[in-house]
Amino acid sequence: MNCKIIYISIIALIMSFSGCEKDNNNNTGGGGTNYGTAIASYQVATDNFLRNIPQEYINQARNTLHIAYQHTSHGTHVSYGLYGLPDFKDGDDVLFGITENDPIENKLDFRDCAMEIYAAPDEDAADLSRNETAFIQATRNYLDDPDNSDINVVMWSWCDITGHDVSGNYISGMQTLINEYGTGGSKIGTGEGQRAVPITFIFMTGHANANSNLGEGNPKEQADTIINYCNKYGYFCLDYYGIDTHDMNGNYWEDTGDDGNSGLYGGNFYQDWQDAHVLGQGYYENKTSPGGTATYGAHNSQHITANRKAYAMWYILARIVGWDGK
Repeated sequence: MNCKIIYISIIALIMSFSGCEKDNNNNTGGGGTNYGTAIASYQVATDNFLRNIPQEYINQARNTLHIAYQHTSHGTHVSYGLYGLPDFKDGDDVLFGITENDPIENKLDFRDCAMEIYAAPDEDAADLSRNETAFIQATRNYLDDPDNSDINVVMWSWCDITGHDVSGNYISGMQTLINEYGTGGSKIGTGEGQRAVPITFIFMTGHANANSNLGEGNPKEQADTIINYCNKYGYFCLDYYGIDTHDMNGNYWEDTGDDGNSGLYGGNFYQDWQDAHVLGQGYYENKTSPGGTATYGAHNSQHITANRKAYAMWYILARIVGWDGK
């Protein structure tokens, strides 16, 4: 099922709501790095930081990584940001070249909305919020399909993380997959039913909710739980919550939503920043597909949020292929 069609058909329903809708720590590979953890939060989610990543690692990531990504509307911040980046500055069309579901030499192989159709019968695996454990079997089915034998990076996105059992279901499920498909995992090898290529799994925190970030089961506590786990075991994490709640100067706004809208700030800090900068210099237009139509990330009224999540994603990709982050 094409997830973009889903977005169009249910956008009115989505907008009527404020959001979308047993620990096994064997730590056998699957996302760690020789240099320690890689939490991609607001600190690395800037154009200046992106331009300081050694180009050799961007080139290596673009040419060697094959990414399977599953999401619904909020997850478009990553994909739309990645699709728009090649049109930002001179040379970006090559440096950050990307293809959607159609591998092309010298472009980042990005399989968008890849795993939903691999869900077990009667399970909804459109994103992590639909069914807290459906992603586990959907990922297995996807990775066990010989057609996906070249995939080496997997990431799942949350819609609304509020109230979900992050420790018992999400983290536990990710660790199970790491133990199976990460480097040295039980399903990596040359025997029957095994795959040759190990997987790096990227964790993700949930987006911010206006005036509802603090407290038990809410986005900040959930993000802290995920980040603490990734720091402990050396796993990669794209920190949606951190990017949503910090302005471009690094100030934290605890009441903000996923659009830079903060009463404590007195408006929209991302919109104000964008208005003070020039398109094509300070920010770029996100795109629905490589070379496609300009658009905001879902639930956004400006481009910066998705721009920043694309910067953070490239930071992680560079770390995966060996950059030490310094």
